[in-house]
Amino acid sequence: MNPAPRMWPDISGIAYGGDYTPEQWPREVWDEDVRLMQEAGVDLVTVGIFSWALLETSEGVFDFGWLDDLLDLLHANGIRVDLGTPTASPPAWFFARHPDARVIDRDGTVMGFGARGMASHSSPAYRAAIVRIATELARRYGDHPAVVLWHVHNEYGVPVGEDYSEQSVQAWRGWLRERYGTLDALNAAWGTAFWGQHYGEWDHVGAPAAAPSVVNPAQRLDFHRFTDHQLLQCFIAERDAIRAHAGQPITTNFMANQSWTTDMWAWAREVDVVADDHYLWAADPEGEIGLAIAADLTRSVGGGAPWILMEHSTSAVNWQPRNVAKRPGEMARNSLTHVARGADAVLFFQWRASRSGAEKFHSAMLPHAGTSSRVWREVVDLGGKLDRLDEITGSRVVADVAILWDFESFWAQDLEWRPSVDVTHAAQIRCFYEQLWRDNVTVDFALPGHDLSGYRLVIAPAQYLLSTADADNLNRYVESGGTLVVSFFSAIVDENDAVHEGGFAAPLEPALGVRVEEFLPLREGDSARLTWGGSEVSSRAWQEDVVVTTAEVIARYADGPGEGGAAITRNRHGAGTGWYVSTRLEADGVRALLAEAYRDAGVEAPDHPAGLEVVRRRGADADYLIAINHRDTSARLAADGVELLSGATVDGEHDVEAGGIAVLRTATPSVQGGDRPADVNP
Repeated sequence: MNPAPRMWPDISGIAYGGDYTPEQWPREVWDEDVRLMQEAGVDLVTVGIFSWALLETSEGVFDFGWLDDLLDLLHANGIRVDLGTPTASPPAWFFARHPDARVIDRDGTVMGFGARGMASHSSPAYRAAIVRIATELARRYGDHPAVVLWHVHNEYGVPVGEDYSEQSVQAWRGWLRERYGTLDALNAAWGTAFWGQHYGEWDHVGAPAAAPSVVNPAQRLDFHRFTDHQLLQCFIAERDAIRAHAGQPITTNFMANQSWTTDMWAWAREVDVVADDHYLWAADPEGEIGLAIAADLTRSVGGGAPWILMEHSTSAVNWQPRNVAKRPGEMARNSLTHVARGADAVLFFQWRASRSGAEKFHSAMLPHAGTSSRVWREVVDLGGKLDRLDEITGSRVVADVAILWDFESFWAQDLEWRPSVDVTHAAQIRCFYEQLWRDNVTVDFALPGHDLSGYRLVIAPAQYLLSTADADNLNRYVESGGTLVVSFFSAIVDENDAVHEGGFAAPLEPALGVRVEEFLPLREGDSARLTWGGSEVSSRAWQEDVVVTTAEVIARYADGPGEGGAAITRNRHGAGTGWYVSTRLEADGVRALLAEAYRDAGVEAPDHPAGLEVVRRRGADADYLIAINHRDTSARLAADGVELLSGATVDGEHDVEAGGIAVLRTATPSVQGGDRPADVNP
């Protein structure tokens, strides 16, 4: 068996390319594709992702001839390959032979063939089939000179995550036995004394399918965990089958900030290099902020190492209610934002636009309009830009602010019968991240149990679920000198979705100096005012009855159900400071709050013009400032160095044109005490 290399493929500079599906086209088109790839600067393509039916034409019968020709053609033209396993889309013959491998949804509907997606992740027949095809591919192409990377499956958990088939239920019971050992332990964890749900036999424990009322939330949370485990075991089975015959790095494509089915922290430990797919949400007028969240999250789960942007779009996608086209220059801004935040590869879905199928209206590097189109010209231009940025590869992003991002907490918070539908983890994280983005404060994401000592400031916008051990970690972080900002509806339940003894937020009382006696959600559309010093700020959706123990009250409710009570508090604990925010602040309030927290933490917010996004990548011998101007007017960047896209020397300041990009090589500043080492994996 070859050792598993944890490294990026040996490609000089930033890799550039995308998904390539030549099986959709006549053979003569392939030669044109390769010629145009060279014109665009493409040096890496992903192939084979949806080719199972063409590679294994019937069970155990393989036809690799066309793929042999393709890999040889790409290699002869200097284009390297990320070879995919096609297991996200089993062939028609598989379901005909194994009908019990079909997914059943929560309402009991059996999922049919004809779309994309996965068979039951618990089906023994599916598990055997994916190992077989992965093994045969690795045996044949493990030593092929074109193959520099292996790509297992596609977007795990999308569109199929939870499965309620009989095979899944059987696997679920086995998973529960391993987790709890005894039914007494399971009953205690799930609180089955409520509503008479006590289990006396393992065979009586079913999956949490649709029921007349809300299903036990602890059971639902565990089913999320089980689903993630089963999907991950499918990945591991394929990965290990490949590793037996091939030495290249192995990955799969996450969907950071766009799918919460899989726990990316756990998955990142199983891949050799982290990869992500990201698509702008067209309804968001500032989609670049959601993009930045996804990029920072991808980098964070990978421990700060360079990562792969495996997919994004040149223009519109095809699956949203309104598929808005990207405007001139937007594709380059999106691409360079990912690079700024740690990506060493920029890939798209897909190379050539499909004429048929569900994604024929999805944009591509080579669009339906061909090489006379604006999109094609921008694709070629982007390839040229990336060629001039070779030297930044391997450099890393360093942040001294962290936001807590905990998938298990999100799974629990998103279940039914919470105090208010207006309280969501996604909105709360966006609320805080957006202000940090506007302040040009670079952010890592972290789990509450991570070593947080390298961060000056930690923010917990939506930590509904918090174990006692993780709460102790946060309390120690503050006691040791850190600054912690906690937002409302946090530290409410333990890992079994049971309210903490002592009440809401009780585990964090040492750090915060408060506890919460009662939730006071507002009616739909209502807002309220807070008095803060000599001024007022607005809030909405939520208030709380906060009992102050050791904290200082910074702001009080001026009206609403919490009128007169503490709204924002600040507490000294040991050498650090804990802030608690018991309401959803509007933007002005978040801005004021973070300004105070920055001062406590010693965090400097760079003074860049509004709309100029600036991120620093740190290299061994130089730093690189990547500036993306989202404004329709030019913006002035204060810096010294060399602008790599133009080659110009910058002395003091540089004008970044409207909608433009600048990448400056600068001197590496002396490392500040709060800087987090670039090679630390949380």
